Amino acid sequence: MSVRVALIVGSLRKGSYSRAIGMAMKEIAAPGLDLVPVEIGDLPLYDPDLDNDAPPPAWTRFRGEVAATQAVLFVTPEYNRSIPGALKNALDVGSRPYGHSVWSGKPAAIVSVSPGALGAFGANHHLRQPLVFLNMPTMQQPEAYIGNVADLLDENGKLKKDDTLKFLKGFTDAFEAWIGKTKE
Repeated sequence: MSVRVALIVGSLRKGSYSRAIGMAMKEIAAPGLDLVPVEIGDLPLYDPDLDNDAPPPAWTRFRGEVAATQAVLFVTPEYNRSIPGALKNALDVGSRPYGHSVWSGKPAAIVSVSPGALGAFGANHHLRQPLVFLNMPTMQQPEAYIGNVADLLDENGKLKKDDTLKFLKGFTDAFEAWIGKTKE
């Protein structure tokens, strides 16, 4: 039986590098992982005044989809040395209403992606901070900073570098093991 993993991409652009890497990981994921994309682009900004008996339907959909998973894989770009606002909003929407977080206890892993050389190091580490608060045991090793990503993809957005595929396969294998450790 495989573990259902929410695949959350921090970029909203359809042809984003982060989405391309996330979809590549879905294809090569360890056999025990079922990566299920969970979209964040339609989530209204979190406003506690809207979190009543009839919250926005997109919030309900998102919370239900994440709740139906056992772990979360984040693939994110870096915006201004941090995570994109849409990703932070998704964290906020999923953590509310108070006492009903869909994140709590779910093992997590982070892959950060950048067209630059640093591989979105800042976003990777900024995302770790709220995950600690949200009680998401986050895999420490291996770390995944995918720099110069445009050079790794072909004209169709598919990974063309075998060493990157091998690295990402190893990452998903490590994540599968991490999930097992956190569930013991």
